[in-house]
Amino acid sequence: MLPLGIYEKALSLDFSWERRLELAHTIGFDFVELSIDESDERIERLKSNSKERRDIRQALQTTGVPLKSLCLSAHRKYPLGSASLETQRKSHDLFARAIDLAVELGVRIIQVAGYYVYYEKETADCIDCYEQGLAKGLELAEQAGVMLAIENMDTLGVCSLKEGMRLVDKFDSPWLQLYPDIGNLTERSCDALAELSAAKGHMVALHVKDARPGEPRRVPFGKGEVDFVSAFERLAQLGFNGPVLVEMWNDNTPDSLQKIKEARAFVLERMAEGGLIQKVETVR
Repeated sequence: MLPLGIYEKALSLDFSWERRLELAHTIGFDFVELSIDESDERIERLKSNSKERRDIRQALQTTGVPLKSLCLSAHRKYPLGSASLETQRKSHDLFARAIDLAVELGVRIIQVAGYYVYYEKETADCIDCYEQGLAKGLELAEQAGVMLAIENMDTLGVCSLKEGMRLVDKFDSPWLQLYPDIGNLTERSCDALAELSAAKGHMVALHVKDARPGEPRRVPFGKGEVDFVSAFERLAQLGFNGPVLVEMWNDNTPDSLQKIKEARAFVLERMAEGGLIQKVETVR
């Protein structure tokens, strides 16, 4: 059975970390993905003396539920490809701190956003700066034994796995691979099957969400245009055997736990239909 995880933001912000991890396990997930997004609260986690960082470490020890991956989307606010040298320095610092945090918490994969820039205009110079920043982060990751995995995004930059493979080939390191998001492939109107085939042998984890062209987030599973069965069938043909992450957002809605259970069941059923797993486990 492939490890199936849930994104931190699917779970209530009001829960303690111990409760969050226990709940994920009770529902039937094998791991949780940690978020370091552009909010001050989550960036604060990168400080070595932060209380939440201590709480996370204690919760991992108590529950035994791992954080297999870390979503480093703070680079949206502080992009590696920024024209500002100050922003570049900040992005490099975030990279280094995220790698340190991953080592401390036992996180194995850091999902690197494929945004060259986000709030700035994309130029050839910003692509060069992104690659230089990625090289610095990769050097640290190699030394730490932490995998970096580029996610194809819902905007310009690395918006396809083929563009992601350009970077993988350029750096030619076992510590830099891809973290495909099949929802983003649909949102960008890419040929998902051709994209997944192009990434064969370089996919270390998978983000699963529903989406529509121009609508990459908060589309309920089964209401979007992602062809999950075909994607899972192609992944099975390609021999993919890595962690699968159900990406969804909770927004503290009263029925969020039920939605999470339904999403898990939906994804497992499609994985089984596509032959990526042998049988569907019932929701606990």
